[in-house]
Amino acid sequence: MPSVSAHVALTLAQHIDAVFGVMGNGNAYFLDALETQTDAVFTAVRHEQGAVVAADAHYRASGRIAAATSTYGAGFTNTITALAEAVQARIPLVLVVGDEPTSGPRPWDVDQIALASAVGARTYTTGRADAAATTVIAIEHALTYRVPVVLAIPYDVAALDAGPVPPAPSPRVPAPLTPKGEFAAGMLDEIASALRDAERPFLLAGRGAWLADAGAALGALADATGALTASSALGRGVFPDARYDLGVTGGFGADGAMELIREADVAVVFGASLNQFTMRFGELFAPGTRVFQVDVAPAATHAHVSGFVRGDARVVAEELVARLAAGVRSASGTMSASGAASAPASEADARPERRSTAASADGSGDSVRPEPTSPRPAGTPWRERVDVAAARAYAPGDELAADGRLDPRSAARRIAALLPEDRVVVSDGGHFIGWANMYWPVAAPDRMMMVGTAFQSIGQGWPSVVGAARARPDSTVVLTTGDGGGLMAIADLESAVRAAGGKGMAVVWNDAAYGAEVNLYGLKGLAEGPMRIPEVDFAALGAAVGAEGVVVRTLADLDRLETWAAEDPAERRFLVLDLRISGDVIAPYQQEIIRVNS
Repeated sequence: MPSVSAHVALTLAQHIDAVFGVMGNGNAYFLDALETQTDAVFTAVRHEQGAVVAADAHYRASGRIAAATSTYGAGFTNTITALAEAVQARIPLVLVVGDEPTSGPRPWDVDQIALASAVGARTYTTGRADAAATTVIAIEHALTYRVPVVLAIPYDVAALDAGPVPPAPSPRVPAPLTPKGEFAAGMLDEIASALRDAERPFLLAGRGAWLADAGAALGALADATGALTASSALGRGVFPDARYDLGVTGGFGADGAMELIREADVAVVFGASLNQFTMRFGELFAPGTRVFQVDVAPAATHAHVSGFVRGDARVVAEELVARLAAGVRSASGTMSASGAASAPASEADARPERRSTAASADGSGDSVRPEPTSPRPAGTPWRERVDVAAARAYAPGDELAADGRLDPRSAARRIAALLPEDRVVVSDGGHFIGWANMYWPVAAPDRMMMVGTAFQSIGQGWPSVVGAARARPDSTVVLTTGDGGGLMAIADLESAVRAAGGKGMAVVWNDAAYGAEVNLYGLKGLAEGPMRIPEVDFAALGAAVGAEGVVVRTLADLDRLETWAAEDPAERRFLVLDLRISGDVIAPYQQEIIRVNS
């Protein structure tokens, strides 16, 4: 008869086709059932953190939930940092783990439920009679709340006979959140009126807009208003028309693009949390810009927001397009899409000239909204009067920096020109994140992911390749990592090479240092010894596990990438480019952080 572990594996496999992990005592029966009784594909990694990272990256690259697995005790504690990252980044996944026996903990057991709870993950524990049902509940929880969950199998329960596997219902997920009530309707009318009257309208979208499949609706809204567009770092590519898109906002944004955004008189933000990085530490918008936010969060997430609608980004964008088409005039006595007059949400909302109590961009708290403008002139829209391509251009850099090492800006530009077009970029954390995020365009948000940045962690790059490669086997997976994070995750260099093969490559920005720390604390005069790393030959490390390694000291050394990209992926090996870059060239986003912390 099927065991409890088999009940978990068979039920899980009905909804999840990719599992990543390390085998141990606590999950041996689960993995045996998964391998011998299901069609789910198990991919071994070499460190338990890598299992959760791979499942995380799989979801970001495909939108399909995946699972990770580890044994109890030390295996489980190895997953904690990656689990915390997935919680912070709102990534649904299921971590199947062994756990202490029902009879009580052994000397090597720890309170796994408490540890998971401490980083924000809920644990579901299976029993002999409810393993299948509990598995469905765990998946449903992960999908509903977009968080990782832990599914624990007690050690003395794992191999028990549990009878025939009962039919498991499909997990239920909530429908898109639709704005409801008079306040929401009034605010939608106010946003539509503001956009119609704006002379310089601007739309900003984040990862939430991508998850809501709002790209087409946002494109229609941009066309209807003549707005310039941009995205957060996790939303790049969500707008369908790149001609009027300013790229990424915040520290990764080009100076010219950020200057244009400050000229906007009305900005509407969809599915972006407006964190300190996206907001350039409060300086993204000018004090007089009217900022509206659309999000599934309970309330506005930044002090500069003057109007908020809680709702699904796609649904709200479609509502705004409909209102604009119906001729919405103002928040006071507006005509709704149905043609019926609607009252303002409140007396204050009917006065667009009111003084905002929100803090201004410079933190003074004295932001004043501009006086109501006349309807936008019938002439050329703002987005067609500016040179968008020039505004979003970045500094080209020099071939070599003053210290004789490679300038990361020119290297990033050259690599961008040579990378396969059908690519998925996965990023570790560290100072180097500025280069790929600035210089490497991608087609959509699910083709550029930064696993680790939500929790401000490094060392999750190599296993990200594993998850992305399993999610997008027809695309080239490109890792961008630093030498610090690359060494921290080095156990899964082999996993990345094995999983991606000739469809994968890595760019290691090797400055022989923890660059972010040098740039921030070294400049403050702190001892730099702990911030420095002896220069490591990542090309040799890659070759040791079956990759092709190339040390890059000049732009000419990148010619190998050009020939590699032209080869048949079935005939080539995973490529590791070890870029010996200068640590003296500081990324603009890091300069921003230095300024704020000085």
